[in-house]
Amino acid sequence: MPARIYRGILIALQAIMAVELLLVFRERQWMNAFLVMAIMAIIFSPAVIGRRLRVRIPPEFQVLAVLFVFAALFLGEIHSYYMRFWWWDIALHTSSGLLMGILGFLLIYVLNADERIDIHMRTRFMALFAFLFAVTVGTLWEIFEFAMDQFFGTTMQKPMLGDPSGLTDTMWDMIVNALGALAISALGGWYMKRGQRSFIEVWIGRFIEGNPRLFRR
Repeated sequence: MPARIYRGILIALQAIMAVELLLVFRERQWMNAFLVMAIMAIIFSPAVIGRRLRVRIPPEFQVLAVLFVFAALFLGEIHSYYMRFWWWDIALHTSSGLLMGILGFLLIYVLNADERIDIHMRTRFMALFAFLFAVTVGTLWEIFEFAMDQFFGTTMQKPMLGDPSGLTDTMWDMIVNALGALAISALGGWYMKRGQRSFIEVWIGRFIEGNPRLFRR
């Protein structure tokens, strides 16, 4: 994806949220105003962190991260998509499984590409690592939601299918997260076993090529 397309997407999302920020200020919805500003900061963070740490993050990774944050926080929390569409939370947790699976593959490729680390992993183990990494992150997120609800009185665990406790919501979140992780790890492993480059390897290759100093001896 050309960098100009990513910049265009970023500008469009920031413009939408800038308008939203003006509206919530006019309505004196201070909590929503804080959330909008926090989301805007999060969306800008990959570019800022990349410049400060001198790390080039491929536009594809940045677009996926930005769109996920926008859908989860801006649409989900501020515009109540979680309540308006029963499938919104499920779709996002499935997507998070896919994203974390890709990140798991990235970690494996970074280790294999780093000449300072003598490590070579088989295809099946790489796919298994990506799957377990995504499931672990998803599980930690559910623990975070439980802790926030218990200690701060939030409602991150939402009633679902007649269960007001949030347990059903938590279990379905973990299930679809695992399914998303399984799909991306199986796809990545299948491509590697056939000796073909998947889009995952293309993106990761761009990350490695764009950051050669991270992989020097």
